[in-house]
Amino acid sequence: MTDSPTETEPFDDLPGDLMIWVLIVSELLVFGAGLAAFLAVRATDPAGFATAQAALHPAAAALNTAVLVTSGVAAALAARSAEAARLGAGRLWLAFAMALGVVFLVVKGFEYADLAAQGIGVESHAAFTFYYLLTGFHAAHVAAGVLILGLVAIRLRPYPVETAAAFWHMVDLVWVLLFPVIYLMG
Repeated sequence: MTDSPTETEPFDDLPGDLMIWVLIVSELLVFGAGLAAFLAVRATDPAGFATAQAALHPAAAALNTAVLVTSGVAAALAARSAEAARLGAGRLWLAFAMALGVVFLVVKGFEYADLAAQGIGVESHAAFTFYYLLTGFHAAHVAAGVLILGLVAIRLRPYPVETAAAFWHMVDLVWVLLFPVIYLMG
């Protein structure tokens, strides 16, 4: 039996490289385990977690949610522009997505600085241990994503931009899950 040109592999319709999807699924499992642990520990001390949560900055986190979702749209538009061979537009969309990633990190930095000024650290309460662990790990992914978007912008081609955008969308998705659980869950 020979492969015909019309046969497709099961993962052919995924945007980007299969290995990025292995990475994305792995990262989602890690963040999922972290959220599950957060919720399990929270169930043992709901009053303590509620008190700790009151020290957080939900308005800043909501702003960061809008920032990351908008950056995800920009990354998708960059991928579409690269596919259409509109290199200038693709680079501009990637630059916009990267700039919003930096905005996210700056806002998160202000949150961390304010908590530190209040004397709140990882050892203050289990809620803060999870807060710093989960949001810090996510911020590291945002920084990595900004770097990846910058690298694919240098030599803009559809396949690498699609792959980078898939990673960036994972970063968005994780934040959309972290935000309500950490900041809003009462």
